[in-house]
Amino acid sequence: MAEVSFPDALAVWTRIGLLSFGGPAGQIALMHRMLVEERKWIDENRFLRALNFCMLLPGPEAQQLATYIGWMLHGTRGGIAAGVLFVLPGALVVLLLSALYHATRDLSVVAGLFYGIKAAVLAIVLQALLRIAGRALKSRASWSLAAGAFLALFLFGVTFPLVILAAGGMGAVLGLTPGATHAESPTVSLAPSGIRSAGRTLAIAALWLALWLGPLAAILLWLGPGHIFAQIGSFFSTMAVVTFGGAYAVLAYVAQEAVQTYAWLTPGEMLDGLGLAETTPGPLILVLEFVGFLAAARDPGLLPPLLAGSLGAIWTLWVTFVPSIMWIIVGAPYVEALTRDKRLSGALTGITAAVVGVMANLALWFALHVLFRTVGAWEGYGLRFLLPSAPDPAAMLIAAAAGFALLRLRFGVLPVLGLGAAAGAGIRLIFEG
Repeated sequence: MAEVSFPDALAVWTRIGLLSFGGPAGQIALMHRMLVEERKWIDENRFLRALNFCMLLPGPEAQQLATYIGWMLHGTRGGIAAGVLFVLPGALVVLLLSALYHATRDLSVVAGLFYGIKAAVLAIVLQALLRIAGRALKSRASWSLAAGAFLALFLFGVTFPLVILAAGGMGAVLGLTPGATHAESPTVSLAPSGIRSAGRTLAIAALWLALWLGPLAAILLWLGPGHIFAQIGSFFSTMAVVTFGGAYAVLAYVAQEAVQTYAWLTPGEMLDGLGLAETTPGPLILVLEFVGFLAAARDPGLLPPLLAGSLGAIWTLWVTFVPSIMWIIVGAPYVEALTRDKRLSGALTGITAAVVGVMANLALWFALHVLFRTVGAWEGYGLRFLLPSAPDPAAMLIAAAAGFALLRLRFGVLPVLGLGAAAGAGIRLIFEG
């Protein structure tokens, strides 16, 4: 079997990092299109199996999916490269824009540039969702699990891990058979994935824990727990452990603590940071970088504010994403080995069906926030769901045109995103310029 060269993989992971707009739905769709459909580096079943595992972990699931696939292709170095390159372009953009915001508080140019990109990403999300659903859902039971997962998330606010675990249990009880083929891709040789010895696993885990918590311990001892870098490291290290269910599950708590407890920024500034992270490439959790920048820039000590803010942003990224990569490097070999056990086939098929529902929920959330200017929420009788208002005709037009170009004219991802960006910038210039 042919092998994917490491330089080729680096180039593709860099491209994915640059194009990873649209939150987890858009990012998962992009990876599916580029890695499964176009290059066939990984087959459908292993892609979904990796996604199943990542949905159970704390941290950004799309970034962890990239890490997992990179690990499958080239082992530990591949996982680290994929995880870092998935985040790096967006992190650099957010760092630059955080500095600009700190200096001027004017991001209108950026908003205009990315307005159309978000609308165009909807077409990529829809295409991937349709393809994955068509291949993964082959029975009434699998369709029922997908629908149940969607409703549990959209109406009842159940967290991702609970939905995935419940689906796995039901799939095992029902004895579901996989809808997607279990055959591996005939064109690509994947890295070995045997279970490590317990001693080696513990050594690897200890190394990653030292990389994650060692610098924090040094800062606490050197600068004291009251220093801004100690506060940033302690707070965001905690967030890295409890962010089950994706970024949205924890952002309300982060906003409350950053605004009310630490007074690092105002409520309006937190909303600005969230909007910034939503419109730039990379996982939404990069909003924490924005918070870390402002926190350190406003309490710089003896450092220049810009330097302190930059160090605060980099430190935030470190304590957020080192553990995110660690979960994959430590746990992936066990998952790969266990999933080859036929006794788990029903559970995995149930989980795969639920993941389709999870993706549908993410896609709907993204679509509502792109196509409508205001999205509220209704709560009552144990239910909670989104209520959009004030439709955005321009965004709807861009999304429809992007869908036509992608699905009917067979345009590639880059032309679709480029045309969307141009249309969005033009609309903003005409109507708001």
